[in-house]
Amino acid sequence: MNKSKRPFTKSKRSFRRRLPPIQSGDRIDYRNMSLISRFISEQGKILSRRVNRVTSKQQRLITIAIKQARILSLLPFLNNQKQFER
Repeated sequence: MNKSKRPFTKSKRSFRRRLPPIQSGDRIDYRNMSLISRFISEQGKILSRRVNRVTSKQQRLITIAIKQARILSLLPFLNNQKQFER
């Protein structure tokens, strides 16, 4: 058998590479609220690393920064205000 010739080849699709959510110049810090707020869900939960598309080291720093901001009352622990629509 000749493995070099494949009858069923996948078509090469062009895709847009996603930009990393944290740039090289961004500091992951509890004071950087514009950066931290991107990694929190609507309920106030910390989003997972898979959803955030960050490295494990960045996720650890984000988690620590979010927890520090919560303790210092910069972020709420929970955001479960129910909105009533009529």
